[in-house]
Amino acid sequence: MGAELSSHPLLKVRPSLVYSFKTNEVETFTPTYAPDKAVCAPHRRETCKMAPVLIKRILISESVDACCKKILQENGIEVTEKQNMSKDELIADIKNYDGLVVRSATKVTAEVINAASNLKIIGRAGTGVDNVDVEAATKNGIIVMNTPSGNTISAAELTCALIMSLSRHVPQADMSMKAGRWDRKKFMGAELYGKVLGIVGLGRIGKEVASRMQSFGMRTIGYDPITPVEVSASWGVEQMSLEQLWPQCDYITVHTPLMPSTTGLLNDESFAKCKKGVKVVNCARGGIIDEAALLRALESGQCGGAGLDVFVEEPPKERALVNHPNVVSCPHLGASTKEAQARCGQDIALQMVDMVKGKALVGAVNAQVLASTFSPESHQWIRLGEAMGAVLRACTSSKQPYSQVQITTTGDCLKKSTGFLSSAVVVGLLTDSSSGGPNLVNALTLAKETGLEVAMKHDDGAGGAACVVEVCVNGTRSKAQGSVQADAPVLEELEGSPFRQPVPLAGHLLFFKAAASPQLLPSITGALAAAGVEMESFSAPTARGGEQWYCVGISSLMGDLGALKALVKEAAQITV
Repeated sequence: MGAELSSHPLLKVRPSLVYSFKTNEVETFTPTYAPDKAVCAPHRRETCKMAPVLIKRILISESVDACCKKILQENGIEVTEKQNMSKDELIADIKNYDGLVVRSATKVTAEVINAASNLKIIGRAGTGVDNVDVEAATKNGIIVMNTPSGNTISAAELTCALIMSLSRHVPQADMSMKAGRWDRKKFMGAELYGKVLGIVGLGRIGKEVASRMQSFGMRTIGYDPITPVEVSASWGVEQMSLEQLWPQCDYITVHTPLMPSTTGLLNDESFAKCKKGVKVVNCARGGIIDEAALLRALESGQCGGAGLDVFVEEPPKERALVNHPNVVSCPHLGASTKEAQARCGQDIALQMVDMVKGKALVGAVNAQVLASTFSPESHQWIRLGEAMGAVLRACTSSKQPYSQVQITTTGDCLKKSTGFLSSAVVVGLLTDSSSGGPNLVNALTLAKETGLEVAMKHDDGAGGAACVVEVCVNGTRSKAQGSVQADAPVLEELEGSPFRQPVPLAGHLLFFKAAASPQLLPSITGALAAAGVEMESFSAPTARGGEQWYCVGISSLMGDLGALKALVKEAAQITV
């Protein structure tokens, strides 16, 4: 599949010229219709099967299950494996690849990302993306994905193992036996039956932990700001606030991502609210439990034991927690099972292949807008959005900064499409000849950086499916309306005047603004003929009074739009 895509004729980019008599400047303009700058051939009516991202070469920088490489290669993607690369080696080499697969050791920093001129996707074979600078990736239009369910079972099982180890002192008893002692009284434990387990974070892993520990007769309570109360209740977990949860728990386990709101979630203050002797487990991310506060709670007896698989610094240089007699620690083994590694390797490869083939986008953490674009119908609406942005950019003072753009969708079929259509419009508005331009991943981020306010809405009561775009430049507003007809994007209206026949947004298009007169069409035809350009179609506005926008489909771009200056007020040409 990858080999076929790499040579597909629809994936070639054609530059075009934009000329405005307002600025008297000519610039190169290249519309892009996906992150890999794929465009559809002109005048094609059949559905265009575009892949959102073109991937030909992938670097695997860590030890990932062999099935990952096999799946990628079977789908025509070239794979290179290089483990234990230094930061400088990765920075020097990353420019040669379209994709990167990592686990947790490779640090994909902004410096690495900025050196990755061809990188389009970063795949983390595991849960979380703490080792990837997602903000830098998004700004560069790079998709970041992980395998959120790959190690769910393994992490849940390890959590349960640590809970049981804390309740019966299994590791300590084993070490005592190996030392030749028989300390039955020293390792008096407690049953889990009837105890209360607090689960902070009720995602996939939290759910699996709950179901397993319920089989021991534990009462499970929890907290999660996202999972609905009724959903967790169906698993047998009663949700409550953290203030209500702390004092009830005999055991607490955390299963949240590491972010500002969860850093130090268990600290001196929260430990003080817990039962004396509460036991805690962290198989999620180092830092969710304040390590200094945990050590103080262990020393005072407020915390009766801790099971730790993760640390703020790995491996930890400060050994006080690891060496504490009431701590059971592991060297980050949550995903270290054969099954989890095979599952994560398989999942990240299949997710990448599905994306390249245009089937689906699963596990993306920064490109949710693309999730709705994997259907033949959405491809044409993406083309429409970008083309409408390009038309408005060409027909306004393109050198002036836009202050606002309003995208309005109508029709039932576009209720869930406003997001990607808005991104597509912004791509068309902001694209120029510079490299590293906008795509559907970073369009809204770049718009914010340039001061462009993007507003979007869906109008339920406005009739058929259509997209209306209105831009504001220096207080002046310009508006266009388009739709998809017969599987092709068309422009229906420009600057408040509908066209008599919708303009197919494909091929070479010449837009000009002029007053209607009997001599207009012959004069334009003559100017085109003198430039060696044939007229292929002509779309006139329905309005007759004043100066209106016209559109001409032409065989090739004119070398010099100045030849039209005496005939029209404004002119611009683009290739779609």
